[in-house]
Amino acid sequence: MAGDLFGEETPTARQDAATGAAPLAERLRPRSLAEVVGQEHLTGTDGAIGRMVAAGQLSSIILWGPPGTGKTTIARLLAEAVKMRFAALSAVFSGVADLRQAFADAEKMAATGKRTLLFVDEIHRFNRAQQDGFLPYVERGTVVLVGATTENPSFALNAALLSRAQVLVLNRLGDAALETLIDRAEAETGRALPVTTEARAALVASADGDGRFLLNQVETLFSVTLDAPLDPAELAQFLHRRMPVYDRDRDGHYNLISALHKAVRGSDPQAALYWLARMLVAGEEPLYVLRRLTRLASEDIGLADPQALVQCLAAKDAYQFLGSPEGELAIVQACLYLATAPKSNAAYAAQKAAWSAARETGSLAPPANILNAPTKLMKDLGYGAGYSYDHDAPDGFSGDNYWPDGMAPGDYYRPVDRGFEKRIAERMAWWDAQRRSGR
Repeated sequence: MAGDLFGEETPTARQDAATGAAPLAERLRPRSLAEVVGQEHLTGTDGAIGRMVAAGQLSSIILWGPPGTGKTTIARLLAEAVKMRFAALSAVFSGVADLRQAFADAEKMAATGKRTLLFVDEIHRFNRAQQDGFLPYVERGTVVLVGATTENPSFALNAALLSRAQVLVLNRLGDAALETLIDRAEAETGRALPVTTEARAALVASADGDGRFLLNQVETLFSVTLDAPLDPAELAQFLHRRMPVYDRDRDGHYNLISALHKAVRGSDPQAALYWLARMLVAGEEPLYVLRRLTRLASEDIGLADPQALVQCLAAKDAYQFLGSPEGELAIVQACLYLATAPKSNAAYAAQKAAWSAARETGSLAPPANILNAPTKLMKDLGYGAGYSYDHDAPDGFSGDNYWPDGMAPGDYYRPVDRGFEKRIAERMAWWDAQRRSGR
């Protein structure tokens, strides 16, 4: 069963590695935790895994990280480091029968004094009931569970299972770690990578933090005979670039839209444009991004610049009229407009305050003076009595009462001293002064 970064080692894989027939990634599999690159915050002396190994005692853990960062390798080396039996399952290929067999085998081994580390790859793919099935075996110590997932455990795993396991976050591999893998590949093959210095840097960047992908690319380069080292342009033609990790209904999706929202709110048009590009290049639905920008126009800009909402709706019309890729420029324009507009969340705060007041005050009736009186009975009951028509008043302002009897006037909308809202605040202050003077 292939796993993360270097896969799960099998007898056949070990034999192939010994004869040189195994893939390069298999031959470069770390033989100790110290050889694992890019995860020193976990495997080092002060890291959670390093401390567990030093104590010789493992607890159940969930390894959460991107593909190609070493989750399977770490699990296997953990078992070796504390001399536990290593058993592995993939949630993609395993069902209830496989789980039962794994637990039964672990119980037999426990009876002989041998504990089992049960590694479950893609553990988030097990349903809730299957995840609950682990609990009694973890609690009794029949197995030490090491689960691997690329999804946010907060959403993908049961709370009961999470409460019994420590979540450890693996980082995407940085440039230094990926360079180390290339160095090891060159040492293993006895050859220099047939690329220029600039192409080598481009190769590292193209891996997007995935060590397994990088080694596969390196192996492809070693498999051919070239007359001269490849430059970046030639390398790009020779190899394909790794697609960014981006699931439109998963954690990465929400992380990037959050980053876009925060960058716009923070008035950083350059960062906002970058996060917008990250989403659209990865295949996000453009209209989803536009919907979020339109919401942002009201939530974080509002009446500080009323044109912000107009720009978003115009971008929607333009995109639907032009399609991709021409229409994406309109989305860029809307994004940059929002990022460079004056900011105010006054409308957003006013909505929350007004909604709260509406729930608290129940069914208070409007004051009689502002009620319509289409019938004689309603007129006799005082509907509309004393209503002042504002257009007949000086300055178009009567100062009439519009609040329910027994309820003090609320103060929900508080415009900021920025953009168009600064002028709104001035008008509101003048109206308030008129009311206080008895208008």
